[in-house]
Amino acid sequence: MMEKENNKKKNKNTLKTAKRLVKYVTGTYKVQFVIVCISIIISALVGVLGVQFIKILIDDFITPLMGNGNPDYSSLLNAVIAMGVIYLIGVISTYLYNRLMINISQGILHNIRKEMFEHMQSLPIKYFDSHPHGETMSTYTNDVDTLRQCISQSIPQVFSCAISMVSVLIAMVATDIYLTLVVLVMVAIMVVVARFFGTRSSKNFIAQQRNISIVNGYIEEMMAGQKVVKVFCHEEENKKTFDKLNEDLCDSMTKANSYANTLMPCIMNIGNLGYVLIAVIGGVLAVNGILTIGSIAAFLQYIKAFTNPLGQVSQQMNSIIMALAGAERIFALIDEESEKDNGYVTLVNCREENGKIIEVEERTGMWAWKHPHHDGTVTYTRLCGNVEFEHVKFGYEPNKVVLHDISLVAKEGEKVSFVGATGAGKTTITNLINRFYDIQGGKIRYDGINIKKIRKQDLRRSLGMVLQDTNLFTGTIRENIRYGKLNATDEEVEEAAKLANADKFIKHLPKGYDTMIEGSGEGLSQGQRQLLSIARAALNNPPVLILDEATSSIDTRTEKVVQDGMDKLMKGRTVFVIAHRLSTIKNSDLIMVLDHGSIIERGKHEELIKNHGMYYGLYTGAIEID
Repeated sequence: MMEKENNKKKNKNTLKTAKRLVKYVTGTYKVQFVIVCISIIISALVGVLGVQFIKILIDDFITPLMGNGNPDYSSLLNAVIAMGVIYLIGVISTYLYNRLMINISQGILHNIRKEMFEHMQSLPIKYFDSHPHGETMSTYTNDVDTLRQCISQSIPQVFSCAISMVSVLIAMVATDIYLTLVVLVMVAIMVVVARFFGTRSSKNFIAQQRNISIVNGYIEEMMAGQKVVKVFCHEEENKKTFDKLNEDLCDSMTKANSYANTLMPCIMNIGNLGYVLIAVIGGVLAVNGILTIGSIAAFLQYIKAFTNPLGQVSQQMNSIIMALAGAERIFALIDEESEKDNGYVTLVNCREENGKIIEVEERTGMWAWKHPHHDGTVTYTRLCGNVEFEHVKFGYEPNKVVLHDISLVAKEGEKVSFVGATGAGKTTITNLINRFYDIQGGKIRYDGINIKKIRKQDLRRSLGMVLQDTNLFTGTIRENIRYGKLNATDEEVEEAAKLANADKFIKHLPKGYDTMIEGSGEGLSQGQRQLLSIARAALNNPPVLILDEATSSIDTRTEKVVQDGMDKLMKGRTVFVIAHRLSTIKNSDLIMVLDHGSIIERGKHEELIKNHGMYYGLYTGAIEID
């Protein structure tokens, strides 16, 4: 009973996906698709007319000649010319619909990829934290390619076969109803065989696509973590895991192709059996003068023209089912809920006149929060960088609280640092400031404004982040720094690099600022990559800066250069620092010690040392940060 319900649900989803896919075709390419349908119908009818010509040729020309009659050669020539023209129309129609289907399929996939990528940009961080990157990449590659094959090849072929079969069936009934009934009995047997093999191959083709996604996800994960793999000598264990995943993929592919490849020979042999049977029965009818020889010859061709498309349809159905399974994953990504943003407070350029903040169009280097109110009035609050947490409660899952009653105040220009064991909630706090995640309780205020009222894009424009894991993109050094402010001039880029202490090493590169970076900057050291990350943040010139263990993976000598760059960047800004090396946060205005999502100590370095609490233990080494 449960299995029936699941199958009903699955069929309903498949039908919904198919309807949605049709909308992509008929929506943008309606005219082209109508032309394709007409061309396919013409091409199919030409095939039927070609068989009919065989009947005319035998009965009207060959048979009279065998009976010592005088054939009409001029009529024969006219018939051949007419048939040649008809076949030419068929060739043009076939070329036209194949050419158009290539354009349609590529256009549809262009639109789907564009929609997927654009929608992906609107997804919350939570989506990327909970979905393996390799599986998402597999949706862009394997699922989209399967869809391409289906739209450009399978759907036109199935439609063409359907038109051919209907046309041939009408022609067979017109030729002889009894022979047609014999053919239909054979077709019924073919349908049973096709359904037996088709359902089994389809199930395994769907499993194949799913296993490809899993294998791709695992490969991507292993490629990203090769250094860790080699450090811990886990090559053999990874091979075993991959062998298991690869074995599952191979098993599903073998089963799917075994059933699919067995189907066509079975259909063909049943068709051949029907061919022989019709030849025998037709011969008897011809001898008794019930049917002409031309009719029998045409009917034998009709059998081929009817059974071959049936086998082709059975094979193409696997491709269509695979494509629909891939389309479900594509639409699942497109249907993922976008990041919600109900904010209405925006960030605007401003200047101050007579103690009053005035909004302006040009860039002034001064920013303000534009806060519209229900009564139609608008107030402007100078962007300073004051951040306040009021009894904040948060959990990545509603029933699993990570942060408990967090309260803190970071005033303009202050440096606030967080220390504690891994999983204590340090990074989570910084993720809440820029609203990568929304809190379940309490309030976070930015310059006195609840951050839920601030539009996310404007909120994040006012924040800068330097993370432990630097992310560089394929492009030049200059382009990577400019990522912090896309309209920055070359001079601004270079000034930001100087501020971050990155200018020195950049000038020693082969092409300086125009040196190309590939991958994640593999040709650069970790320290150099971090300096570029700091330069990027400096170019953005944010009033609030978040440094998430930015120097934890850098050697001590390089750390001094990076720390000096960060000190310059931190000057005059509100800064939140997460650090394992406590020596880097001694000069903080406020240090928070977190344990299991709660602030257990707070104060300046000297105060916390005097208290001989957890911070004292961490600083002296009596307690280790794990």
